[in-house]
Amino acid sequence: MSDPTPPSSTALSGKVAVVTGSGRGLGLAYATALARAGASVVINDVDAGIAGQAVRSLTDAGGRAVAEVVPVGTTEAADRLVARAVQEFGRLDIMVTNAGILRDRVLWKMTDDDFDSVLTTHLRGTFTCARAAAVHLREQGEGGSLILIGSPAGQRGNFGQTNYAAAKAGIAAMVRTWSMELGRAGITVNAVVPVAATAMTETIPAFAPYIEALHRGEPLPEFLRKGEGFGTSEDCAALLPFLASDAARDVTGQCIGIGGDKLALWSHPQEVSVAYADGGWTPESIAATWHHSVGSAPQTVGVPAPKGR
Repeated sequence: MSDPTPPSSTALSGKVAVVTGSGRGLGLAYATALARAGASVVINDVDAGIAGQAVRSLTDAGGRAVAEVVPVGTTEAADRLVARAVQEFGRLDIMVTNAGILRDRVLWKMTDDDFDSVLTTHLRGTFTCARAAAVHLREQGEGGSLILIGSPAGQRGNFGQTNYAAAKAGIAAMVRTWSMELGRAGITVNAVVPVAATAMTETIPAFAPYIEALHRGEPLPEFLRKGEGFGTSEDCAALLPFLASDAARDVTGQCIGIGGDKLALWSHPQEVSVAYADGGWTPESIAATWHHSVGSAPQTVGVPAPKGR
């Protein structure tokens, strides 16, 4: 069966995108996919050399790109990114908030700086960049797309990632909130929940051997690409041009997973089991009913580790 959506509906000619944290890895894959679809791109990284290499990779392939070297998190950085897009390309249509860092430690060993630095880059950085983009897009008056980068850790938690999981969970909540606030302006807001072989996932012991094999030129096994939805950065990038295109004008407020051969829609939190007590509950009545009513099928936590075959 052929795809009912014509390819032209996902073209981004004339559009302008900012992609934070796009010097390498997933961010560069996102920027590359947007450029191939026709968008002009502002590359962002904290390393000028890496940012310059990323720009050259896009322009050598026929795309239009410039670099803005600044650490994401502050209002000033966000304003600089939006201003650079407008200065270089005359407008802004797409903001992709991808910049991030890791400071993994278990709760009792996590320092204030470990927590604050991750929240500053991921959560505050998403907020400030999305806000700066929203202000400009509303003034521009032609709609637009905010594409926020989430994580399975933000949906389910992950051992040793208090800071990262909290930030990514906050991003999912902001997606739902901003989709309501910006809908009238024609601005869509969605989260991408990628699962890919990156420097971040390479630190997860269950994935490390497969990523090492990938570096050696070996393909990822099918049970990973399909069963776990785990693939390369490029596998995740196709979702970005779609969400930024006319084909997705009615897609907003969603958390969408992609990785390997898998595309998925994450559910929003909702009640899964309820019980009632006439006149209200007491600690004793909760204890008496918990295990055979509301608590009979507790929710699972954590990102499932891959099971080899």
